[in-house]
Amino acid sequence: MFSALQSTPWAYPALEVVHIVGIALLVGNLVALEMRVFGRAAVLPVRDLAKLSLTIALSGFALAAASGSLMFATQPAELLANQAFLIKMGLLLLAGCNALWFHGRHSLLKLDLLARVQMLSSTAIWLAVIFCGRWIAY
Repeated sequence: MFSALQSTPWAYPALEVVHIVGIALLVGNLVALEMRVFGRAAVLPVRDLAKLSLTIALSGFALAAASGSLMFATQPAELLANQAFLIKMGLLLLAGCNALWFHGRHSLLKLDLLARVQMLSSTAIWLAVIFCGRWIAY
């Protein structure tokens, strides 16, 4: 499998496309939910939108994680020596902790100032993850 990713000219770029689609599904749906938390599209019930957008976001995360794991497997030593990759992994951990905190305190039911700060933090963290992901190649 890994040799095919390295030897077939289109395989790795195709995997990168899958990775980007996963990221788009993840971040796009988180931003849509964030807009609702900030009062946009107020006619949409938060719980219903959250159920839909978080399901799609988690699917996007699974797609990005699976494709990212395959990309990592093709060059683990190089990536572990890459500072942008290490920062990206730390940011992913931070994003997970923020999500656990957000859902653990039932922020979608509260929609208070802390929930909004958590949502903004989430978006900022995910944008930093994307930035680091692009920086890995350079």
